[in-house]
Amino acid sequence: MLWIQIVILAILQGLTEFLPISSSGHLILVPIVTGWADQGVAFDVAVHFGTLTAVMLYFRQDLAKLLAGAGPLLRGDSSQENSRLLLALVLGTIPAALLALVMHDWISANLRTAGIIAATTAGFGVILAVVDRFAGKYRDLPSLKLSDAVVIGLAQCLSLIPGTSRSGITITAGRALGFTRSDAARFSFLLSIPIILLAAAYETYKLVTTGAAFAPELIVVGTGISAIVAYFTIGFFLRVVNRIGMMPFAIYRVLLGIVILYFVS
Repeated sequence: MLWIQIVILAILQGLTEFLPISSSGHLILVPIVTGWADQGVAFDVAVHFGTLTAVMLYFRQDLAKLLAGAGPLLRGDSSQENSRLLLALVLGTIPAALLALVMHDWISANLRTAGIIAATTAGFGVILAVVDRFAGKYRDLPSLKLSDAVVIGLAQCLSLIPGTSRSGITITAGRALGFTRSDAARFSFLLSIPIILLAAAYETYKLVTTGAAFAPELIVVGTGISAIVAYFTIGFFLRVVNRIGMMPFAIYRVLLGIVILYFVS
């Protein structure tokens, strides 16, 4: 990989992992425009660990509280807020994790096309805007029920379709349930931790079992850049989302879908 390729793709991954604008939409467009070859499994491992590091550092205080809630939860007590939130994250992770285990290879072989990515990038962007416009904003994260977590977890399954955007679809589900924009985003970001961890573990397994060659400096630079960009992206989004809403991101997604179709048509 060229150094410019590493830098640009790591920045893109750091930005698009948490903004509701579809990482796969960008990652399919860049090689079309630039002519770059596929970045390979090693780079995927690097940027996933980078974004995982970012979200864990940003929510480090929340994670400490969740760990404190693990003890009561293991004793069968889910009445405490932190224990209930931890259980909600587990329940929200299970559907997408199981579906990915069964369908990952089929999805990669059949759904990772420019046409599908363009359609899902634009289509789910429109849905995000409509839901955000008409949904209420009366619930905060402490009001989260386990049934809410299951609904958001089922919505997260749609993110396995390239172009959907994991953060986009889970925020959409949270908004549809009446959560404020910032709390819908906050739960989405916390929910990303186990999913990104599982994805990074799976890609690491593929890297080790296939014996693919990789340059250590690629891993270090890709991880570092994606982590830094993702960390500041999370902070930026949470600061502005209540004020600007989802419409700017929805418009961007529609335009991105059109651009993808233009380049592949």
